[in-house]
Amino acid sequence: MFTNSESLTQESLARGLMVLASRDSDFAQILETLGPPPLWERKAGFSTLLRIILEQQVSLAAARAVFDRLCGVVVPLTPENFLTLDDVQLKTIGFSRQKTVYGRALAIAIISGQLDLTTLETMDETVIRTELKRIKGIGDWTVDIYLLMALQRPDVFPKGDLALAIALQKIKGLVLRPTPEELEAIAESWRPWRAVAARILWHYYLSNSNRKGFKKSTP
Repeated sequence: MFTNSESLTQESLARGLMVLASRDSDFAQILETLGPPPLWERKAGFSTLLRIILEQQVSLAAARAVFDRLCGVVVPLTPENFLTLDDVQLKTIGFSRQKTVYGRALAIAIISGQLDLTTLETMDETVIRTELKRIKGIGDWTVDIYLLMALQRPDVFPKGDLALAIALQKIKGLVLRPTPEELEAIAESWRPWRAVAARILWHYYLSNSNRKGFKKSTP
């Protein structure tokens, strides 16, 4: 039996896709047309969490550009090395004033021992969410993406993700874009594979974005 604390693998992703395709004909059609979505893995730790913070409220491409510039300046990208950069350096790299504050808060929490990301990897999702949200600038969306991509939890659904809402509206032919609360309610039927459902929706969204020139916002 697959539990929610286990990490997704290519094998369990394939199993989740089969289950969801059998439950939802729209998912089945997407998979038949586009093939399976990527697993979209990211390495757990400070650099990935910082990158997700950079992705808040901006396009994926914009965040990636800032992150790549940061990685070119700070080698290796550790909390200690990140804190050596002053406001001017971070602004030149592309950090907003707000995300400078958030990045430093995360780095300080790790260095001080307030936050142990390695220990968190094996903890229950509720504990992980509580601990991460203690850090300034980390909310539910950031935690959801970290759980889904870095920790590969199978039943996480980022209800506040704009790309998921846009994709679901198009797939289901909804007149209005679903709210986060409506997204969460719809996703209940996809348990315990909500993170797999999110990958299907992103897969669809990115495919449409590539064809129509839309900005990619996730993953």
